Amino acid sequence: MSDLFDLTGKVALVTGSTRGIGRAIAEALVARGARVVISSRKADACARVAGEIGPAAVPMACNISDDRAIEALVAGCEAQLGPPDILVCNAAVNPYMGPFLDTPDDAFDKTVAVNIRANMRLCKQVIPEMQAKGGGAIVIVSSIAAFKGSEQLGIYAVTKAADTQIVRNLAVAYGADNIRVNGIAPAVVKTDFARALHEDSERARKTAESYALKRLGEPEDIAGVAVMLASRAGAWMTGQTLIVDGGWSAMG
Repeated sequence: MSDLFDLTGKVALVTGSTRGIGRAIAEALVARGARVVISSRKADACARVAGEIGPAAVPMACNISDDRAIEALVAGCEAQLGPPDILVCNAAVNPYMGPFLDTPDDAFDKTVAVNIRANMRLCKQVIPEMQAKGGGAIVIVSSIAAFKGSEQLGIYAVTKAADTQIVRNLAVAYGADNIRVNGIAPAVVKTDFARALHEDSERARKTAESYALKRLGEPEDIAGVAVMLASRAGAWMTGQTLIVDGGWSAMG
């Protein structure tokens, strides 16, 4: 049997890929043979990370809250590497921690624009190219917060729950085109993005104790799942958001 995880010849576009989960996913895709667009808001960070990963990585800065910038990002990917076979929507924001109904209007609008609208726009740009190529794989990074109410992660949790429905809707709409759409819902992973949830050692210890595996996640824990979803290993999976939480949801 050939290697189910082989991505040789595939082109991947990964947003929010200069650090944390996004970078780990980009590195894992390259390790399996893909060529990858490294993208985040800061051009210098994109260039630095692409240089560290190697020649299979191409830097392209993009503010994904800007529709025209998204169009330019996808066009740049097509021009330099070809149309994407794999899209990983990883970029996200969480500008407000607190009760949902207390969310300031600007924080609400920003969170919706980046965590929902940008993912929709990215999918809208790449799906026609995937249709023309005979298929593709889209992975949207959601969050365990999508599945449980929270007094502190209100608007963030709402947008991440919306991402799980984007996954289902697109999977149904484009399955006949051999376009698979899946999500990943991590619990607390040790990244800069989740620093507030793990930088306090006592809080991190208590959180880890609530997980069956008794540790917080590492970016590589999510990257492996992304590779499976992007490759032939996940060829008969679509419309699913995989919970990757160290066993937290199994603890009851």
